[in-house]
Amino acid sequence: MTLDAYLAAGETNDPRKSATVATIRAMADGCIDIARRIARGPLEGDLAAAVGDEGGGDVQKELDVWSNNHLIEALKKAPVGGIASEELKESLKLGEGLVAVAMDPLDGSSNIDTNVPVGTIFSIMPMSETGDVDAAFMQPGTMQLAAGYVIYGPQTTLVLTVGQGTQKFTLDPQTQTFYLTEPDVTIKPTSNEYAINASNYRHWSDGIRSYIDDCIAGEEGPRGANVNMRWIASLVAEFHRIVTRGGVFLYPGDAREGYERGRLRLIYEANPIAFLTEQAGGKAINGQQRVLDVVPTAIHQRTPLIFGSTEEIERIARYKADPNTIFERSPLFGRRGLLRT
Repeated sequence: MTLDAYLAAGETNDPRKSATVATIRAMADGCIDIARRIARGPLEGDLAAAVGDEGGGDVQKELDVWSNNHLIEALKKAPVGGIASEELKESLKLGEGLVAVAMDPLDGSSNIDTNVPVGTIFSIMPMSETGDVDAAFMQPGTMQLAAGYVIYGPQTTLVLTVGQGTQKFTLDPQTQTFYLTEPDVTIKPTSNEYAINASNYRHWSDGIRSYIDDCIAGEEGPRGANVNMRWIASLVAEFHRIVTRGGVFLYPGDAREGYERGRLRLIYEANPIAFLTEQAGGKAINGQQRVLDVVPTAIHQRTPLIFGSTEEIERIARYKADPNTIFERSPLFGRRGLLRT
């Protein structure tokens, strides 16, 4: 089944659903062009060249800016009322459309020159009744009409939800068509893998440190099992691994200046990933609450993000609530004393 056929099967007489379908098609078409340019790599020039700062402290790469402009042009052909993008300081009014699109045009762009998978993340929201673009994005993630990402890796894959499960579509490079290759994917409820940037260990809260310590302790520790760490530093690549074989991803807030409230963007990174996660049977929290319940207060609002296998997310939430309630541990040696028996 092609993406077009999948979307056509869900079309109704509801104008907003029709607008959502048209917007997904426009995003997919735009991403196909991005995939083509990424596949050519250096033949397209220096795609990783720094060209500016989007205002949030993140360096813009040449491919960031090109992808952003290209997707905006693609979305102008759809019934989109407004856009919020990581590459724009303010929201952009497009027209009188029924939906609004929040997007990270090129997630993981710091990895462009290393040939690590990067991607495009998007969220489709109902346009506000007043036509106010900012108001459309100040709704909680539970209001999303659709969300997805395209990962540009060994294969180009679109992972999509319209609120009826999470679907994987693979791009055929010969026909430039997305085909449904894995319907209704699910995240395994248990896992022995976690992803976190361990270089920030000294900045984490006690709860996160205790959780990671117990993972590292392996079968000799309180979990009684070995746990593997993964870290790609590309959100779409991390999610893609987790939706394929289970696991958890942690990007908590920490003690560093500017990281106290997390680093990922709520509206166009955390919300679409959380929607995809829940539709695949997993969970996504910010450490204290469900991500999709958070009401945004700013376009570029940042948030901690922890998502993945349900049982593991529930375990992390318990550690966050009280690091000492899981297992009694010695201040120096965890559960073990100085002498092993």
